[in-house]
Amino acid sequence: MTAPLTGYTVLDLTHVLAGPFCTMTLSDLGATVIKVEPPETGDDTRAFPPFKDGKSAYFATINHGKKSIRLNLKEDEDRAVFERLLAKADVLVENYRPGVMERLGYGWETLHAQYPRLVYGAVSGFGHTGPDSKRPAYDMVVQARGGVMSITGEKDREPVRVGASIGDIISGMFLAQGILTALLDREKTGLGRKVDVAMLDSILAVLEHAVALTTVNGEAPGPTGARHPSITPFETFHASDGLFVIAAGNDKLFEKLCMTLQLPLAQDPRFATNPARCENARLLKRLIEAVTLGDTRSHWISKLTAAGIPTGPIQTVDQVLKDPQILARNMVVDVLDKTGRQAYKAAGNPIKMSDAPDPTTREPAPDLDGNRGEILRWLDEA
Repeated sequence: MTAPLTGYTVLDLTHVLAGPFCTMTLSDLGATVIKVEPPETGDDTRAFPPFKDGKSAYFATINHGKKSIRLNLKEDEDRAVFERLLAKADVLVENYRPGVMERLGYGWETLHAQYPRLVYGAVSGFGHTGPDSKRPAYDMVVQARGGVMSITGEKDREPVRVGASIGDIISGMFLAQGILTALLDREKTGLGRKVDVAMLDSILAVLEHAVALTTVNGEAPGPTGARHPSITPFETFHASDGLFVIAAGNDKLFEKLCMTLQLPLAQDPRFATNPARCENARLLKRLIEAVTLGDTRSHWISKLTAAGIPTGPIQTVDQVLKDPQILARNMVVDVLDKTGRQAYKAAGNPIKMSDAPDPTTREPAPDLDGNRGEILRWLDEA
């Protein structure tokens, strides 16, 4: 089996999360990723806790399997090496603030003229156009400005950040999609394209129900806790020993739920349709919980699952890492150290593809400049 991106080379000038998440995805799909790091410190996340044996687990789990070379793109000798890399690469990925690559002499227009087949991928806080394109940003900033914090959390409480760094991760995913599309287009045209992804744009792109509600109702939605604002019942419910979730996303599932809980509500005009259920969501929750409080979470999850109703526990991360379904899908992998021993646990590749390898281990994350000799020898090959 051959990974689909085997034979493609990606130059990775990115740091922290959005860009490295993109290039990790490309690496998992078989691309050779050469991480071009600045002198002295390299990627910022090499200094991010938690640490194991003096090395960052954060860095290792996002940069596993990549190669590292340290280059100062302001020095002539290192620029010469970088330009040799550009001549052999398929993709360049960067997440500098717009204008930095141009000041270095490696902006899109310059590179496209010199290396017309090169695909150029860029991810930044606000993109390469618009009045705020040169402003700095982190995930927290775009979660706030992009609207996601305004709908996250409990009603009448202060806005909260989504627990995962979704501004970085989603933009990294969109960048990977754009790069793959540009590579496919290159097969037809022979020319690379620039892919410009903004974290702020990416946040807006995933606010599907919030945009619909705002544009139709003329009023922005607020936070609704665990409840979906457009589907009911679709939230957490109390059992005798804690919370679990029920997601009855259509009328047929609601009928099944009523039968399973022995609640005569399916024909009640207050609950017979999803719009009516949304109008009476608080009352419906109380009626359902009057039943579910009578037994345990495991009892109700088992019973509802048997009836074909989407349901599940609210798991902590340590529980997720032991979940039989997660393990069966090879979604927890071992990141090795240089000796071939397991050093870290990381999330696996969620893209499962026929006749493509899905190994249970990942090669080590590189030491800073740890692959210089190997990379220079590769440049000397015909």
